[in-house]
Amino acid sequence: MQFHHHGYVSADPRVLPAAGVGIGRPADLPDEIDVLVVGSGPAGMLLAAQLSQYPDVVTRVVERREGRLPLGQADGIQPRSVETFQAFGFAERIVAEAYNIGWMNFWGPDPENPRNIVRRSRTADYAYDISEFPHLIVNQARVLDYFAEAAAHGPGRIAPDYGVEFLGLTVHETGERPVEVRLRHRAGERAGEERTVRAAYVVGCDGARSRVRDAIGRVHVGDISQHAWGVMDVLVETDFPDWRIKCAINAEAGNILHIPREGGYLSRVYVDLGAVAADDDHRVRQTPIEEIIRHANEILHPYALDVKSVAWHSVYEVGHRVTDAFDDALDGGRDPRVFLTGDACHTHSAKAGQGMNVSMQDGFNLGWKLGSVLTGLSPASLLSTYGAERRPVAQQLIDFDKEWSTLMARKPEEISDPADLAAYYLATAEFPSGFMTTYAVGTGVVAGDAHQHLATGFPVGRRFKSARVTLAADGNVVHLGHHARADGRWRLYAFADRDGLAENSALTRFAHWLAEDPESPVRRHTPPDADIDAVFDAKVIYQQGFEEVDVTRAPAAFRPRSGLLALTDWEKVFTAAPNRWNDVDIFDERGLSRDGVLVVVRPDQYVAAVLPLDGTDELVDFFSRWMLPVG
Repeated sequence: MQFHHHGYVSADPRVLPAAGVGIGRPADLPDEIDVLVVGSGPAGMLLAAQLSQYPDVVTRVVERREGRLPLGQADGIQPRSVETFQAFGFAERIVAEAYNIGWMNFWGPDPENPRNIVRRSRTADYAYDISEFPHLIVNQARVLDYFAEAAAHGPGRIAPDYGVEFLGLTVHETGERPVEVRLRHRAGERAGEERTVRAAYVVGCDGARSRVRDAIGRVHVGDISQHAWGVMDVLVETDFPDWRIKCAINAEAGNILHIPREGGYLSRVYVDLGAVAADDDHRVRQTPIEEIIRHANEILHPYALDVKSVAWHSVYEVGHRVTDAFDDALDGGRDPRVFLTGDACHTHSAKAGQGMNVSMQDGFNLGWKLGSVLTGLSPASLLSTYGAERRPVAQQLIDFDKEWSTLMARKPEEISDPADLAAYYLATAEFPSGFMTTYAVGTGVVAGDAHQHLATGFPVGRRFKSARVTLAADGNVVHLGHHARADGRWRLYAFADRDGLAENSALTRFAHWLAEDPESPVRRHTPPDADIDAVFDAKVIYQQGFEEVDVTRAPAAFRPRSGLLALTDWEKVFTAAPNRWNDVDIFDERGLSRDGVLVVVRPDQYVAAVLPLDGTDELVDFFSRWMLPVG
């Protein structure tokens, strides 16, 4: 964590100095807004945290509730989400309070007495096999609290406007803020008062019954399966031996997905309520909690649950839907002005743990793009890539979720191999974790893969998979990816050639070009009054050991001066050679060419390009497409 570059800081360094519209932020909604976020769910609050890093952008979040969410329905946090929390600065704190999924056990009918269940297998969870981050369970409300803190502590000082309801919108064809939005206060002295604001962009983060989606004429495409599940968060006394381990339980009486919750006592139980009649007309949703508990006990036989307290419960029918488009743009028409995220544009079953996780990645994808366009760094056409990138991801996840839900709801006689559910859980782990998400060349903000052989461990279009390196300035071992914050900047990781320390090495030539050539992205796209690393965060990783690298001799591109005091940044020079504290060489770990390679990473942590160190023309062409020159 870096601070003091604007002067000595004695208070909490996570609270950044207010800037721009964050200084004297008005309590009341202004008449004109750059970005209006409707809804303070996972996507909405991540958007707020991201856009708070753009203090010249007027962002407001309206929420019809009168205050923070006290109890969230979602609770599963995939490793990719924890990776995202790291970028926003709160991964360590939320991990400390969450339940860490270490194992998943699978139960089925006892062959000698099928009415009873027995443990069939015990499977280690997949998280640490595919990431340095864990697989967590924590209340959605706490996730929102952390994002709210990040938004309030950012330079833009963003906080939700609670008790304000979205009524409708009209998109006009002209004007800097062409979206006319009707709102209504729901509480306090102004309850019932309606007003209109003008926005440049509106983002609907308002859930499965999204009014923003209705306002732009988008519709959910898909169906609700004829199968119902009861879900309850409960405090119990039980003799079930795996009560603090995630379990998939398949019994003659039905199925349970059991997930321990944070805090050591609470658990979430998904109880299979069986097939729903075609003429049920959602009456199953009225199933009383007593019936859910009774059925859970029937499934768990010979074990029993004595439920002492129910924190929350609900009944739902599995739904798999994707909205026909994620924005309001017409094919071949204007650039989008209104966007949909999260449940407003895709819904899945709860059992695969995707809803909150996918919603947050929607917000991460869109947030930096809005910030870049509104600060003049990028053309408005960049915003069209949001739907182009995220809608295929949503469709793939729904296809996966349908298969997982079907497997979970099988009857014992339909199971030919009791181990197949465990095998599927492990074999597909990277996909629901978010690590297989791939943004395609041609529709996304990614370059071609002609040079992929130079960095096989950093596939173009996928998230940047971190690895350990050594900080040359002090010899400390760090994760390279953890040095990247969600601050809206692009990352340029220059992995040096073998002779990278030499004055005429490929790395040195690239560094001089990056810092000095007028065609360099750093020179073309960094505002003249900004720090030289305000848009592009360039780092070098040498192949040598840290004791061989003199940071003061590294090229100026990797020793920028920043902040009010123009102090040199000592934390952009890294080394790869293993040492006493680090047995990993990132060049070997990620398949990096020993002749050197440049890996370009987007502000949302996805690899945008892999290029040779002399591929400067290709680098210029790539950024010329997605960024505007500044003068």
